[in-house]
Amino acid sequence: MVKLIIFDLDGTLLDTLQDLADSTNYILNRHGYPQHPLESYRYFVGNGIKKLIERALPANQRTEEMIEPLLAEFLIYYDVHKADKTAPYKGIVEVMEQLQKQGIKMAVASNKVEEAMGSLMQYYFPTIRFAIYHGQRQGIPTKPDPQIVYDILEETAITQEETLYVGDTAVDMQTATNAGLRSIGVLWGFRDREELEENDATVIIEKPEELLEWVTFF
Repeated sequence: MVKLIIFDLDGTLLDTLQDLADSTNYILNRHGYPQHPLESYRYFVGNGIKKLIERALPANQRTEEMIEPLLAEFLIYYDVHKADKTAPYKGIVEVMEQLQKQGIKMAVASNKVEEAMGSLMQYYFPTIRFAIYHGQRQGIPTKPDPQIVYDILEETAITQEETLYVGDTAVDMQTATNAGLRSIGVLWGFRDREELEENDATVIIEKPEELLEWVTFF
């Protein structure tokens, strides 16, 4: 019986791609670097903001000395603009409300900087009582390292067998595997079916409402 669902955030609950792309392009432009089309950012994101900045920079500029100051600027700019175009995916809030009525706890495990998550969660999901959410924290490795999942399981006192992990990228499927969880890959996010299949998604769904069926099945 499923007692807990751990969701990824970007690309699973929230469509954040445009704001991430706009913020990164703003920083690149300020420093005279080429900007990238939105589609490229589907493959830049997923491993945390530092990796996003690294991937967006020209190959010969991907050094700590270049990345760190741009990262600092990005975090300041994105904090102001993180909700300009971001929105929940259609139907996801209603599905989460149904899960909540069924007594299933919900948590979020993200590679987004944790300090940036609180206001987004409260603004976009005011009706959802998350058991806990964790993002990128100093001293804690990012996904696909399973530590973020282990922390959530410990803090909720729910077992791996009672937990599902829901995400949209290879990183998410790898995180679930590394943590010993069953995974549901979603196709409304940033990546395609092939990537999810190659990274051992237990189930792949196309619409949020399908999640309700699989929760019952598991």
